[in-house]
Amino acid sequence: MPLDRGDWSTAVPDWEDRILEGRSLIPDLPLFEPSAEKALRIFDRLRVPDLPGTPLRKDISPPWVREYIATIFGCYNPATRRRMIQEFFLMIPKKNTKSDLAATIILIAAIMNDRPKAELVLIAPSHNVAEIAFEQIAGMIALDRELGGPDGLGKEGGVFLVTIHKKKITHKTTKATIEIESADGDIVTGSKAAYVLVDETHELAAKAKAGKVLLELRGGLASRPEGFFLQITTQSKIEPQGQFKKELQEARAVRDGTVKSPMLAVIYEFPPKMQKSQKWMDESTWGMVNPNLNVSVDLAFLQKEFDKAKRAGAEDVAMFASQHLNIEVGLGLHSERWVAADYWTRCGEESLTLEGLIDRCEVAVVGGDIGGADDLLGFGVIGREKETRHWLHWAHAWCTEDALERRKEIAPKLLDLANAGDLTIDNDIDAHVAGVADRIDQLLSAGLLPAEGAIGLDPYGTAALLDELAERGYSDEMFYAVGQGFKLNGAIKTLERRTYQRTIRHGNQPLMTWCMGNAKAEARGNNIMITKAKAGTAKIDPLMAMFNATILMDMNPEAFKKADISAFLSNPVMVA
Repeated sequence: MPLDRGDWSTAVPDWEDRILEGRSLIPDLPLFEPSAEKALRIFDRLRVPDLPGTPLRKDISPPWVREYIATIFGCYNPATRRRMIQEFFLMIPKKNTKSDLAATIILIAAIMNDRPKAELVLIAPSHNVAEIAFEQIAGMIALDRELGGPDGLGKEGGVFLVTIHKKKITHKTTKATIEIESADGDIVTGSKAAYVLVDETHELAAKAKAGKVLLELRGGLASRPEGFFLQITTQSKIEPQGQFKKELQEARAVRDGTVKSPMLAVIYEFPPKMQKSQKWMDESTWGMVNPNLNVSVDLAFLQKEFDKAKRAGAEDVAMFASQHLNIEVGLGLHSERWVAADYWTRCGEESLTLEGLIDRCEVAVVGGDIGGADDLLGFGVIGREKETRHWLHWAHAWCTEDALERRKEIAPKLLDLANAGDLTIDNDIDAHVAGVADRIDQLLSAGLLPAEGAIGLDPYGTAALLDELAERGYSDEMFYAVGQGFKLNGAIKTLERRTYQRTIRHGNQPLMTWCMGNAKAEARGNNIMITKAKAGTAKIDPLMAMFNATILMDMNPEAFKKADISAFLSNPVMVA
């Protein structure tokens, strides 16, 4: 029998072929057959309390469920009391018995556990789901006389004692306890549970300090090698961010074989090419990611919900796709989104940086949008390429740590943007202004800025930046006060045409992808105005900075003459 982790590679590099062909997403593993068989015997005798006739699980469960149960428990070596795989990640669409499977796994673990006073914790996404999970486990116990005794609660015999008012289940022999907690409230992280199952990770990961919570929940495994940490989730309803993004990226890396870790990641999702080409919209493909199709997932229901979503608009389609097909939400697809958002991603060049823009362009202009102390300072550059005259765009933003505290809903996203290099988080707001000025200096030194109308700004709230640039010798002629509101209509229309024609290119920066998704288009007479899709949390400051730069580039500017640049740099108070 295997004794070391070296025999337990969980990589499935051919997962795309497997899902297209309907094959198992679980690799061949050298399971400990006695452990696997015991778990399946328990599974087979359990009844489903919320189905008519309370059928046995063995009679209604598709093969993948039994395989998954056998794998979780079959990786436990009873001779060494060590589980060869301690972490599991399952991402599967709604209605595929996700929450029911979570409840069943926790109950089987409580039956097979032999550690005295072990703690088993199931974390549900909401208080309501926590109640359902408890009732599911209690129901399975009540329907098995050996587990629940004559009264179904264990008061007169049976293996478990069910305490309804405390929502607690206790194994009478080992004194192990099952507790159901809700991600809605404060999760007890100091319990050092031996077995932890998180239902809907994307819900828990959206909480403040989710990384710390998950770290502590994993903590019990350090001294309990027989335990496990298991996550069962659907795809996020919004673009994956924060801790959920990290968990999903790690799981995919393990599945793909680029990271080696004692984790088994089973992810029911379409290959990236199918997602991007929207082949998933063909209902004949839905069974690839819904292994319970025509068992617990009703095809007619999915068809009805999809048709309803299409009538409602793109935002509802995105929600349907994320929850029922595990399609990852990228650009925010709310129903009033700006039309340019539909074309933005296809204009991307991954390698485009500010330095690359400088090398390729003959002239460049700058746009800025300065928010309050707890807002974003948005900065954007648009350059005109030498040969093609296409526009190239690059952006950056700054904010204080107060923004993370005041905007907790988007704090994980802001941290992601900081890690990507698109956002600087610094409490020194003077440093924000200096950062903008430094980049403008970089463009000036490269000979790209025009002598007049080089820097487009909202005329309000820009005094600090104007003062900083004035100290560096920039003349008043280099600034342009860009009218806001309906006066940006020309810039909005220009960018719509350019994104459609792909005559603007950008570096696929997460910052701008996020801002594009947050933009809401409103018709005001003959004009289009761009506002936030959701006040307070949907930031668009870098997008507004791009509009300001667009106004200037539409004026067909020419850069400084070389001699004038030299004069400016040698005597900053003199401007051509």
